[in-house]
Amino acid sequence: MNKDNIISNKIKRQMQIFSGKLSADLSKTRKRFISQMIFGIQASRDIKLSNISRSLDEDIKLIKTENRLSRNMQSLDLTDKINITLTHDAANRITKDTVLALDLSDVNKPFAKKMDYLAGVWNGSEGKVGNGYWIAEVTAAQVNKEEITPLYSELYSCQKEGFESENRQILKAISTVNEKIKNKGIWVLDRGGDRYILVEELGKMNLSFVIRCKGNRDFTDKTGRIRKIADILKSIDCPEKYTAQIDKEGYTETIALELGRKGDLFIGDTKVSLIVIKGFSSMPMLLITNVDKSCQELLEIYLTRWKCEESFRFLKQEYKLEDVRVRRYASLRNTVALLHGVFYFLSVYLGKRLRMNILLKKILEKAKRFFQVPVFRQYALADGIYRLLFNTPWQEKPKRPVFDTGQLEFGFI
Repeated sequence: MNKDNIISNKIKRQMQIFSGKLSADLSKTRKRFISQMIFGIQASRDIKLSNISRSLDEDIKLIKTENRLSRNMQSLDLTDKINITLTHDAANRITKDTVLALDLSDVNKPFAKKMDYLAGVWNGSEGKVGNGYWIAEVTAAQVNKEEITPLYSELYSCQKEGFESENRQILKAISTVNEKIKNKGIWVLDRGGDRYILVEELGKMNLSFVIRCKGNRDFTDKTGRIRKIADILKSIDCPEKYTAQIDKEGYTETIALELGRKGDLFIGDTKVSLIVIKGFSSMPMLLITNVDKSCQELLEIYLTRWKCEESFRFLKQEYKLEDVRVRRYASLRNTVALLHGVFYFLSVYLGKRLRMNILLKKILEKAKRFFQVPVFRQYALADGIYRLLFNTPWQEKPKRPVFDTGQLEFGFI
């Protein structure tokens, strides 16, 4: 057995252990299904069932394998179970200063006609609304570290019966994660997250937050008077100076920023401070927060959210998420949940213990990068695992038995 076979067998063993955690308390059939999907997504670097079926390399017709996977994909929605399992597993990685970036992403399916509950989503590349689905994500990261921890991922459609609102979907994600991490971390939301209902609910749950604010929100001051942001900005000085390094395409740009704060403001019963950052553009960046930290620290917390955004770009590029072909709603949700499990395996599970750190280095070596491994190393990990598992079956095929026919044979020397 050569060196690559030894490493690929170790990877498959770790995948089986990880899949066992995801499928705990499920039937034997579903345990096998989850194990095959976790392996197949990484071995094919794709989420299409046809390519996953090929990577399993079973001793039956390819269409039979694909039909079985398709049947299991739509038989039971695994989204909540996978999200709860992974959040529980990652809870000890979350501290009171961990950034919890919540984002609403989308999967565009502009030419789809038969998929269940297609809804309108914004297609940024074409600048218009098209068919697709929304995905609520929560990713954890530390301000001064490069590691990220996927916590939650759920595909949903506003056309599905029983759907209440986008706000309820966001609050469901927050509640699910918070149930396991016990009020630790700082929630960071982009523009749109400053809706009154969300800020008030975060305040009621006693959660720390930093949220980018639109320029048309109103606040109540400590005297009970309603004040517009435009009026508040006139009274805010920006004495703090800060130099930020912004990564552009192919280079790093250094910009000088000015920061200021206005406290004692309220949204409903939630007390907040308004942070003003000048220098990113002609209009100041506005943040609202209930965290008692300096303006510079709060800005770094918000900018850490941009690092988390790379995770969804990685899933779209490496595993072709927008090329999903299943049509049933449960299958679509399971595709995203299982891909979330694969992402957790790459980002967290492989680096948990010393032995797996050694395995991690071997996988990165197999990626064969001309230059150093990038900061977002999941690209190299996905590439290395793909190279190791390519043309490797999910299970070793049993050797065919040799039957004694009773025929005499001559031994020639």
